[in-house]
Amino acid sequence: MRVVVAPNALKGSLTAFEAASAIARGLGAADSTTEIVSLAIADGGDGMSAVLRAARGGVTRETIVPDPLGRPVRASFGLLDEGRTAVLDVATASGIALLQAHEREPLLVSSRGTGKLLSAALDTGVDTVILGVGGSATVDGGAGLLAALGVGLLDEAGTPIGSGGASLARLSRIDLSRVHPALARVKLRIACDVDSPLLGPHGAALMFGPQKGATPDAALELEDNLAHFADVIEQTTGRDVRNLASGGAAGGIAAGVFGVLGATLESGIDLVLETLDFDRALIGADLVITGEGFLDRQSLRNKGPCGVGRWAKRRGVPVIALVGGIADDVRASDFPDFDGIFSICRRPMSLAEAIERSAELLESAAHSVLHTWLRARRP
Repeated sequence: MRVVVAPNALKGSLTAFEAASAIARGLGAADSTTEIVSLAIADGGDGMSAVLRAARGGVTRETIVPDPLGRPVRASFGLLDEGRTAVLDVATASGIALLQAHEREPLLVSSRGTGKLLSAALDTGVDTVILGVGGSATVDGGAGLLAALGVGLLDEAGTPIGSGGASLARLSRIDLSRVHPALARVKLRIACDVDSPLLGPHGAALMFGPQKGATPDAALELEDNLAHFADVIEQTTGRDVRNLASGGAAGGIAAGVFGVLGATLESGIDLVLETLDFDRALIGADLVITGEGFLDRQSLRNKGPCGVGRWAKRRGVPVIALVGGIADDVRASDFPDFDGIFSICRRPMSLAEAIERSAELLESAAHSVLHTWLRARRP
């Protein structure tokens, strides 16, 4: 047996590397002769920079930036290719994990810290920046990020608007005269963790805003403000971001940096799997095991495990997904690239217990899956 292990992080409990190690331990306990290829993955969300650094080597740089509420937080980015490429995550500076539950207010919080982190990366003289947009606390369309890079977001009086999604309602014009000079030559690649558009029922405000603390009324206000932002962007640069595929990633950061700065948007999971040379890892594989913390219909929007399933199916390799939980409305038929979907929780337990025991539970589930798989293969 040759098994490729390629899990995403289990948010709040295990990094992708820790998840891969737990699965590998379970497989090894089930059959010590199994060849295991471990590849931690990411889809543009939290941990993408670390995954790419592990795959291609490089160094880590740290700096202090404002978190979504403006408090100082230590954030990092990676330098690859002898300093020519910078890789960074929105989540490290503007992530929802940086806030307590009662602090989550997308009308107020800002992506400014990510802009400061990006500016620090540009200052090193890189030729390319890969920005993973996922796991954000914000729904400001990237306004805070853009302002930190020198973009003027001005009201009718020519005064800079405030922070957060609420302030977009005051935006009158965009001034690009003082933008960071490196952006004129640097290639800016945005690795998106979802394919959702900026606006509409599957967009940044209405679908993802409630997860970030938005009330129904706040989500509608954010939707209107993002639509207004899209109008001003089109008036300034001529770029239409309203129906842009993946424009809704990270609270609309993807749409903002595409529309204002001309960045390219890419599928985060495809970018990562290409970097990991995943097709080569699949050669001769009998089984792929992937996983994440929670499987729901949003997972279908090109999240990490679904990307792994899609790539594996192209080569005819079966795929099993091990997940912390499964949404009530999910059916196996919704995920045709998976040959099996299993929750690692064997009995009812609190979320706190599941998080605390996640490595143990994942290891046990992997053991059971391989044991069953091997028995089914016997004549």
